[in-house]
Amino acid sequence: MSSAQRALSSAAFITLLGLAFLFGANHVAARLAFDNGVDVSTAVFFRSAVTAAVIAVLLLAQNRPWRLSVAQWQLLMALGTLISIQSFCIYSAVARLPVALALLAFNSYPIWTAFWARALYGQKPERALLVAMPVILLGLALALDVVGAASGLSVSAHWARIGVGVIFALGAAASFSLALVLTQKNAGDIDPQLRTTVTLAFTGVVALVAVLLHGGFHLPTNATGWGGLTALTLFYGVAFSVMFTLLPRLGVVGNSAIMNVEPVFALALAWLLLGQTVASIQLVGALIVVGSVMMLGLRRR
Repeated sequence: MSSAQRALSSAAFITLLGLAFLFGANHVAARLAFDNGVDVSTAVFFRSAVTAAVIAVLLLAQNRPWRLSVAQWQLLMALGTLISIQSFCIYSAVARLPVALALLAFNSYPIWTAFWARALYGQKPERALLVAMPVILLGLALALDVVGAASGLSVSAHWARIGVGVIFALGAAASFSLALVLTQKNAGDIDPQLRTTVTLAFTGVVALVAVLLHGGFHLPTNATGWGGLTALTLFYGVAFSVMFTLLPRLGVVGNSAIMNVEPVFALALAWLLLGQTVASIQLVGALIVVGSVMMLGLRRR
């Protein structure tokens, strides 16, 4: 039985909840930064470059090998491209939607994962996923208020307001899930820390190119913006560093399903710090999405 299927220790459970909180806080901090002068390219650069540097230092401290074949470099460049797309898309969604709703739309990634596995490798989706798919879509429809009932707007007016953000969130889910499938099928022999370092470094380079194409860094215009940019970088860097150092020692491999409570933390933080609220029916939809994704991740295989 894999470690993901064994009962989690108290320390592992608390650590996973802490990681979900940090990732949720990262996106709320990003919205603070975006509302105060920072653009998406600048945020992605700081987040990716600093995190890559931290994990690289950890690798050097552990004397881990850095050797990669040409084929492995090419694969990591492809993964870096996908993570770059995911990073730009999810932050673009967060800049346009209530943070929790952007993350909920992103949480459709199990459906995208099944699609890519089927399209690229002919892998049939498991029965549990086929059952969960319509439930996730129903919850997402409620959370996004697809008919505009909770917003009081017409369908066209409601989607004119949220449509671009939803497209970005779904784009993030699609690119992230493709990266997951390629990693599982082709990158299993690459050290996870080295893989993450190279991927994030490449994402940082792509973000830097985007920054230069848009006239340079768009830095915060006030203390709130600087706090948001600093916090998103710190939260993301700490969360990723913990994922690759502490979790393996606690017997937890990869991203446990418990971390999918991230939108719940984001919902609470966005309400406290940003004044963002959702209607009761949207909250029900959020719980359906989070619960379905967690059940998929926690099921026994």
